[in-house]
Amino acid sequence: MKLTHITSAIEQVAPIIYQESYDNCGLQVGDPEAEINGVLLTLDVTEEVLDEALARECNLIVAHHPLIFSGLKKITGRNYVERIVRKAIKNDIAIYAAHTNLDNVLQQGVNAKIAEKLGLINTAILAPMNNTLSKLFTYAPLDIADNVRDAMFAAGAGAIGGYKECSFTTKGTGTFRAGKDTAPAIGVAGGDREVIEEVKIEVIVEKHRESAVLSALFAAHIYEEVAYELVPLPNANQQLGAGLVGQLPYPMDEVTFLTFLKNKMRAGGIRHTELLGKNIERVALCGGSGSFLLKDAIKANADIFITGDFKYHQFFDAEKRIIIADIGHFETEQFTPEIFEEVLKKKFPNFAILLSNVLTNPVKYFR
Repeated sequence: MKLTHITSAIEQVAPIIYQESYDNCGLQVGDPEAEINGVLLTLDVTEEVLDEALARECNLIVAHHPLIFSGLKKITGRNYVERIVRKAIKNDIAIYAAHTNLDNVLQQGVNAKIAEKLGLINTAILAPMNNTLSKLFTYAPLDIADNVRDAMFAAGAGAIGGYKECSFTTKGTGTFRAGKDTAPAIGVAGGDREVIEEVKIEVIVEKHRESAVLSALFAAHIYEEVAYELVPLPNANQQLGAGLVGQLPYPMDEVTFLTFLKNKMRAGGIRHTELLGKNIERVALCGGSGSFLLKDAIKANADIFITGDFKYHQFFDAEKRIIIADIGHFETEQFTPEIFEEVLKKKFPNFAILLSNVLTNPVKYFR
């Protein structure tokens, strides 16, 4: 199986276009056309993970955290990143990362996996992304309108939240006059102006689907020149964004919930703000470093906000309006390889897809 087939399957769930500006997702080492005989799934790429890939005969490592965040100016082996890159190239091992693009998707994303472990229900994006949607307007004769609409739907247009195949149609009159060097589907080249009963079709298109939807539109249409407008929308996309908020199936007192959280997330400890003496019902969370979402968690009326990497002074910002529970960066993201496993095994059920056995957490706890 080619490497590009595997990465495409991941990107159908977490398109790279939705990574944050600082990130470096995608293929970091390797040839997209290389034949892959086994995939090793991990949170981080370490030298131990690379050795494990060699031992288990996997020539592709899929990780959550990118090995290379900024450009490499030298590859001399002076640090672990350079050593891994050099050894991976020498042994024909490809390295791929899906990081904030996987963080930012609601379905099968990092935060959805945490919510699954905690049994949360009625989940939603905590801070939805803007500017990821466009409105596509196009025009078609009455007799082919259904074909055009169906083709765009098949390419992914018309999705609004949990609803599919959404569109709006208005009837009108279109005119055109075909130039002498054209090949019109209606009328004749160099002829008189044509007047045609048409419909205007409007559909929402997600940013990562624009190219596919336009290709489908052009293929299904009979016009030599297809009239269309693609207008960016500032609307919040409820399927994309940072963090997640949801409900517990039943309330828990604070101590019971913290014990539950520690056990479910296999946390070595929990740094938290002052307990407020009320039940935990509404839970906000963010895998990795989520302190930037504290205000959003408070605005969402969450009783507790679970994430990692809070700094000392940031704990004061809770101001007794919410409990901050910092369980650690690794602890919030440790189950991410399971997402890769679910995606790839569903697509390639008979392929060698293995979870790494290496504990990559660099933080240790003295108990």
